[in-house]
Amino acid sequence: MKASPTVWIGRVLTGLFALFMLGASITPKFFMPEIAAQSMTATGWSPDKTLLLSILELGCLVLYLIPRTAVFGAVLMTGYFGGAIATHLRVDSPLSGFTLFSVYLALFMWGGLWLRDPALRALFPYRRTGGERPDT
Repeated sequence: MKASPTVWIGRVLTGLFALFMLGASITPKFFMPEIAAQSMTATGWSPDKTLLLSILELGCLVLYLIPRTAVFGAVLMTGYFGGAIATHLRVDSPLSGFTLFSVYLALFMWGGLWLRDPALRALFPYRRTGGERPDT
């Protein structure tokens, strides 16, 4: 069966999200410990937690990329993002640049999943406002 343009757009968004997470967050934690330690210290985290957080983040991403576990992975990644938001709120990071960045990532992540998963679109349908509603 041929995938619709909606599904392909969702796949592209998912791929971009995954590449961003791998390149900007997971890889530095695994392979650039000095940079990650500076970032962790600036947000009040002990640098010895870097490996644990990177493993959790990678696990959530892998679950998100597997079609059967994508929703579960997205829920877990949303929880991870919630922790990032709480961390940035606690250290008074700028709202738009740091604190809300996880919200933007979560919207991108869920948007990609919503576009590529018909069951999720059925659960959360898009409804246009205005105009006549059809009789039910």
